[in-house]
Amino acid sequence: MSEGQVTNPRPRDDVAFEDVTDSSFVYEFGGPIGAAAMMLGFPLLMAYQFLCVYDNGGHFLLPDSFSDIAAWAGRMGQRYWEIAAPSWTGARIYLGFTFFMVGLAFVCPGPVMYGYKLPSLGGQRLAYKCNALWSWWVAVITALALHFTGLFRLTQIIDNLGPIMSVAMLWSFFLAGAVYAVTVARNAKHRASGNVIYDYCMGVCLNPRIGTLDMKLFTELRVPWPMLFFISLSCAFKQYEELGHVAPELVFMVLAHWLYANACNKGEECVITSWDIFYELESWYLLFWNLAGVPFSYCYTSIYVLKNGPMGFSVLWNILCFTLLIVGYFFWDTGNSQRNRFRMYWNNTLIKRNAFPQLPMSFIDDAKYLQTQHGNKMLIDGWYAYVRKPHYTADLVMSLSWGLIAGFGSFFPYFYLTFFLIVLVHRVGRDDARCARKYGSDWDLYMATVPW
Repeated sequence: MSEGQVTNPRPRDDVAFEDVTDSSFVYEFGGPIGAAAMMLGFPLLMAYQFLCVYDNGGHFLLPDSFSDIAAWAGRMGQRYWEIAAPSWTGARIYLGFTFFMVGLAFVCPGPVMYGYKLPSLGGQRLAYKCNALWSWWVAVITALALHFTGLFRLTQIIDNLGPIMSVAMLWSFFLAGAVYAVTVARNAKHRASGNVIYDYCMGVCLNPRIGTLDMKLFTELRVPWPMLFFISLSCAFKQYEELGHVAPELVFMVLAHWLYANACNKGEECVITSWDIFYELESWYLLFWNLAGVPFSYCYTSIYVLKNGPMGFSVLWNILCFTLLIVGYFFWDTGNSQRNRFRMYWNNTLIKRNAFPQLPMSFIDDAKYLQTQHGNKMLIDGWYAYVRKPHYTADLVMSLSWGLIAGFGSFFPYFYLTFFLIVLVHRVGRDDARCARKYGSDWDLYMATVPW
């Protein structure tokens, strides 16, 4: 958990401006109609899937006939309100955790890193205090202490999961509205369309901050993945209370979500030069998915195996699932590390860290690259000598293992894989189009060098 030192905390000033795409605007997701559909559809989808997994054994809930649709919708709404209506308990758990993490972000130690030069700020680089790793471990130790002392049993999370999820969804709507209103009041809109519905959904604020706290970086790392881990841990403790032991499939999910949450927080300094932080606007879209979508829809496997387990799979099947998880994690962690530390090396902000686990092949000495006329360098070494998106491939392998550990009795353990695949296909297409505009013939050369 120790932090390395920044050799030279000030990055080079000759790194090219990322202004080709930063100043452009195009409608995404079908424009205002698509934005409205997402803001209505995602909460309804999450509510429906929650009822299926939490209250119906992982089976689809369907109307009896076409004429029963209206009555079925009424029954679904009534049942959701009965078991998942927002409550003071849900608010205390969710908002208590959120504000605890906010407090840790201000007080925990960590190196100060700098992002890309921002055209919208006249080439200024924003500073980021990268203490997510300390915050993560303090949160884990605190949660375990609260559980074992009986001050707050972690099983309360799964017992109140519906109300907590409802509070999370409402909080994301409120926070998105607050960011939008403050940005408009300050006349600081960025890449705005002029359509209120679309701008609220997709955002108009690039770098919202509360003092030194960067909201976008905070909400991407410090709430969703730790919350997802604590949901799975809560399921494991619940099963132990009920059965006196924890089945292999829940051990698997606790490990899987710990690995993911730990990796995101130990590599925080790598995220600040990512597309999400540099380009994406803080929006309902990002806030809803980070604060509600990730923790409460990526946890379906954990809920399913708690409600339907122990699954009783063979030792060989469990070994296969654990192997897929560990192999996928290795290539995902090292792939992300290779590309981000390559950027940091040439940005003169690379630091050495001893955060657990540090894996071999995480940094490539004298890495091969293509120099672009734009000024940036394209990595063509390590895993990136073979495929352009090795971290996406490894991520999909991990998500597949999250489903396989639950077997084939329900679709919902595979929701994450299905949704993630759709998101990645869209993101890869968008990234390729952006890079083609940005790099021109250099992108064609890169595609020929690394065709897959």
